[in-house]
Amino acid sequence: MKKILSTLALGIVLALGFLAGNLFTSSAEGPHAEKGSTVQSNEVINTFEGVADYIVKYGRLPDNFITKAEAAKLGWDPQKGNLAEVAPGKSIGGDIFQNREKLLPDAAGRVWREADINYTSGFRGSDRIVYSNDRLVYKTTDHYKTFTRMR
Repeated sequence: MKKILSTLALGIVLALGFLAGNLFTSSAEGPHAEKGSTVQSNEVINTFEGVADYIVKYGRLPDNFITKAEAAKLGWDPQKGNLAEVAPGKSIGGDIFQNREKLLPDAAGRVWREADINYTSGFRGSDRIVYSNDRLVYKTTDHYKTFTRMR
């Protein structure tokens, strides 16, 4: 009987530890939340479907995305369109999207972030994904004029 109770107690402690770890990991922590996870890839993911799937699965952008500040530290100048030269394989993503026009659904605590899609080189295009800390994902192909929900 003592062995059964010990095993049951251990199971409860492990379950609570697992739940606590999941409850306190929030994608609102930043554009690269869960960065410490074991998911790392050298693959460039920059399509609407690929990035949306990744966000829903992992709660963050793929590793090939860097914020505007991170890009600037590497020498990126948006007026020159030189991201591919200073950060090969990288795309801009993870910065806060303000949703000033309220075209996306609002909720208490919701934080929106944006990411360039289909970028390969030169100046940034108009394709973006806008995603929230509660894993809503929208796309825009006209630089934020209209949005289509993806997930």
